[in-house]
Amino acid sequence: MEVRPELKAIVFDFDGLILDTELPIYRSWLEVYTAHGQALPFDSWMLTVGSNNAAFDPRGNLEALLGAPLAQAVIDERMRRRTELVLAETVRPGVAELAAAAREAGIKTGVASSSSHSWVDAHLERLGIRHLFDCIRCRDDVAAVKPAPDLYLAALDCLGVRPAGAVAIEDSPNGVIAAKAAGMRAVAVPNTITADQDLSLADWKIESLADVSPADLASKLGFTLLPCASASSPAEETRPA
Repeated sequence: MEVRPELKAIVFDFDGLILDTELPIYRSWLEVYTAHGQALPFDSWMLTVGSNNAAFDPRGNLEALLGAPLAQAVIDERMRRRTELVLAETVRPGVAELAAAAREAGIKTGVASSSSHSWVDAHLERLGIRHLFDCIRCRDDVAAVKPAPDLYLAALDCLGVRPAGAVAIEDSPNGVIAAKAAGMRAVAVPNTITADQDLSLADWKIESLADVSPADLASKLGFTLLPCASASSPAEETRPA
C-alpha cells in the first residue's frame, strides 16, 4: 500500500508567480529596443526568466547591436518605465488565499526567489502579504540561483521541512527545474511571458491559483494533509544584515 507523505510546506516563487513583474520588465526593455530600431530576441530573454541576467544581458546585447553605449537618460527612463509598470500590477489570483489557507491548516509557507531581498521584501510589504510567509530566501542567501536547486533547499532548511513533504509553485521552466532538482513536487502556473514555454517537468500545470486549496494540492500531487490543522505562528519580520 502506497504511503503518501504529509504536505508540510508550500514554497512560492516571486517574480511572475506572486507578482507578475516578468511582463513589465520585458515590456520596458522591448520599448527601448523598438525605439532603437532593434528586435529583442525572445528566446534569449527567456533564459533570464526565473534566473538572472548571466545568460543574457539585454543592455549589453543592445549596445553591441548599436555599436555604442546607451545614454544614461535611456537607462533612467527604462527604469522609470519598469517601476511604473510593476506598480500597476497586483497580487496574482489565488496566491494570498492559498498562502493564508495553508497557514490556517498548519502548513508552512515560504518564498524562493532569484531576485534580491531588497526587491522581494519591499514588494511583499507594499502588497501587504509579507506576513503570509514564514521564510523568504533570495539570491543574497545562496551561491547559485535557479535553475540550481539552492534556493529551494535553503527555503526548506529554513522551514525545517524535507523536500518530499513540500511543493513548489512556479511560473517558469528555470523555476520548475530548480524545484525538481531539490526533490520537490512542482506546480506550474504560467503567466503571459511563460505561457508558451516547456513546463512539462511540472507535476501539475494550471492556469491560475484561484480557488486552489491545500486539499487540492494534496489530492492532485499525492500528499496527505496534516492530521491536526492548526494556525501557524506569525512570520518573522526580521531582515538580513
